[in-house]
Amino acid sequence: MIERQQERQTIAILGAGSWGTALAIHLARTGHDVRLWGRDADLVQRMMAARENATYLPQVPLPPAVHVTADLADGVASASMLVVAVPSHGLRATIVKAQPDLPAGIPIVSTVKGIEQGTLLRMSDVVRQEAGDGHPVAVLSGPSFASEFARQLPTVVSVACADAAVAARVQAEFRGPTLRLYVTDDVVGVEIGGALKNVIAIASGAADALGLGHNALAALVTRGLAEMSRLACAMGGRRDTLAGLSGLGDLVLTCTGHLSRNRQVGMELGRGRPLQDVLGGMKMVAEGVRTTSAALALGQRHGIELPIAEQMAAVLDGRKAPRAAVEELMLRPPRAE
Repeated sequence: MIERQQERQTIAILGAGSWGTALAIHLARTGHDVRLWGRDADLVQRMMAARENATYLPQVPLPPAVHVTADLADGVASASMLVVAVPSHGLRATIVKAQPDLPAGIPIVSTVKGIEQGTLLRMSDVVRQEAGDGHPVAVLSGPSFASEFARQLPTVVSVACADAAVAARVQAEFRGPTLRLYVTDDVVGVEIGGALKNVIAIASGAADALGLGHNALAALVTRGLAEMSRLACAMGGRRDTLAGLSGLGDLVLTCTGHLSRNRQVGMELGRGRPLQDVLGGMKMVAEGVRTTSAALALGQRHGIELPIAEQMAAVLDGRKAPRAAVEELMLRPPRAE
């Protein structure tokens, strides 16, 4: 456990899936009291009884400093910092429910990777809309599989916030022997990288299942990074951010790691399984499925071409077979890099 100069903090985490649970375990190990809220009361009861999350993060014990609850008001009322780790489609409703009980002015850290359907808002914007301007919002993102992180394997991520003092505070509170954080003020770049890399990971999984080889994978990762960078820069982000942890780093991990849910979706699609069958057999959310159409809409809004996302949308919608999508990408008109 790290010796801290500051007073012991109470940190609330909304979302008892794999990442929320992993963060709760880490923050408790580093000297904090943690209140972990889950919307599934049955899951919460099982976690309290077994002192582990056998559904999403089995065989990793919950430290004594982790208090698990299904009562949202109980989860947030005494917190000095709030961390949000729910699926993107449930973010707005969760913040709406939590807002009346949030202590005034506490920072909110979003770990949610996605783009809201319909509004096309980034996750930090959704949080800000519903929590109010009195709560500074930071974003935590980067190459990080929850199961490795919870088992204390080295992990390095970015924390982004327009307020440098808030970013520094998150960096200080989250740091540990196996977690290193780098600070940036490019919230747009970090969030767009974290969202779009899941789309490219679906394509990479499909290419792997089709046996297209390492050349194709390298091309998808490289051109996928170009798509992410173009859109992020058009929205006000910086190209160097996309070359960092929350862009290239997260992209490489998600496109190549066997623990990647989005890559797994792509692999199953490449094997010929219908999307609904694939999703029906998953306990955890593959954010790239929802992000694909939202990314295309953002690209249209900003006049940015996203050819990989376009082909993945056709595959996800059942309009095109994965192999045909790859062939169309290869047959696009030649252009300069």
